[in-house]
Amino acid sequence: MSISNFPAQLQPIVQQGFLAREFQDGLQSRLGFRAIADRESFPNRIGETVTKTRKGLKAPVTTPLNPSTNSNFDNGLSPSSWSVEQYVLSINQYGDTIDLNVITDGVGIASQFLANARTNGVQAMQSLDRIARNTLFGGAQNGVGGYLGGNTRVISALSSAATTLRVDDVRGFASVLNTYGQVVSVGATSGMTVTVGSNAYTVSAVSADAVNISTAPGGVSGTLTFTTNVSVSDGAAAQPVIAATAPLVLRPNGRLTTAALTAPTGTYGSASYVPGDTLGIQTVLGAVAALRMNNVPTVDGAYHCYLDDQQMLGLFRDGDFKYLYRGAYGSEAYQSGSVVELLGVRFIPTTEAPLQASLGAGPIHRAIVCGKGALIEGDYADMAKLDIPDAERSLIERVDDVVMVTREPLDRLKQIIAQSWYWIGGFALPTDATANTSIIPTATNSYLKRGVVIESL
Repeated sequence: MSISNFPAQLQPIVQQGFLAREFQDGLQSRLGFRAIADRESFPNRIGETVTKTRKGLKAPVTTPLNPSTNSNFDNGLSPSSWSVEQYVLSINQYGDTIDLNVITDGVGIASQFLANARTNGVQAMQSLDRIARNTLFGGAQNGVGGYLGGNTRVISALSSAATTLRVDDVRGFASVLNTYGQVVSVGATSGMTVTVGSNAYTVSAVSADAVNISTAPGGVSGTLTFTTNVSVSDGAAAQPVIAATAPLVLRPNGRLTTAALTAPTGTYGSASYVPGDTLGIQTVLGAVAALRMNNVPTVDGAYHCYLDDQQMLGLFRDGDFKYLYRGAYGSEAYQSGSVVELLGVRFIPTTEAPLQASLGAGPIHRAIVCGKGALIEGDYADMAKLDIPDAERSLIERVDDVVMVTREPLDRLKQIIAQSWYWIGGFALPTDATANTSIIPTATNSYLKRGVVIESL
């Protein structure tokens, strides 16, 4: 009840304006990207990087042996071998800290110690999730670009045919896998086939701009150098530039570049409304079909789709989705306003999905549909391992492979303790180049086959 309802003589003795005796939690991100990672232990005493080797298979034999050559010790057979590919997992240390004066904590409105510990934990989990997200989309550690790599557009039109072309993002164009499955830089003898506009060319060198003007999340603008001249028509502004080994990037209505996405027109619900390039079920099913064509394994029976709530809203406005649930007013999807699992896809809304500023039609949203093995997390094996008595070990806790450290007061008055966290590890994107059409007839040519990015408004 309001204090004004108390008798006037009692109102002065009712204290007002006290701070609440607890800390309320602030807003925080909804996480999820780290969950797709397969965790591996990074052994100690091997340096800061480890090279992983993935072996391929041998192509099926469909031609019968010739009886006339079935002689000698080899019976007419020639030895064949399987191919290999390699990726590098690097580890780094991340962490942060906060100080606490135990004297001020004692006179505070609530326990700052517990509040600090919780805040450190939230920060640590969000940090690891964002590192995982950046690796998925940007792929800084694997050398062949992330799931946005090798897919960009021309930003400076050619006035005449030339061997150099400025593009919005050079990630995914700088490295190729050689015949031994090793990542090497593009060059005169290790070129990359790239489609510019309507024709294929060979990239022999890549250089990043001194001043980055890329509009893509984490993008790096720069120049591609080709072995032959690019025509003026292919080098026109906004023309697509796609590497032959690039991961698949889908956009509604078959748009070829990010800049080609168009905004909705009219008022939603009216006869004149045209949805534009928002997320729809058909685009998601296209991603699922691509993953299945590469025989990518699911995660507990479904592929994971990480997306933001605006893309989820576009899904609910999609005509095919509404037709699928026509009359199903009691369905969980419509009652809760979120899709849990549908058509072999598990939709996971997150506030960490990368956004891009408008290129004219509105902010660009990016979802990623991925299967098992799309991301590898390496956790350093000796985190929190110290040669100290067990009594002191109580100050160090390892929670979900993140080390939480509480350091005892070291100042003269024994009042200031430090609450910290750290994680030693890294993420990597393993390639699947050995799963080619001779092994899986429906396989694509992408190095990274276990995820598909969907761009939409």
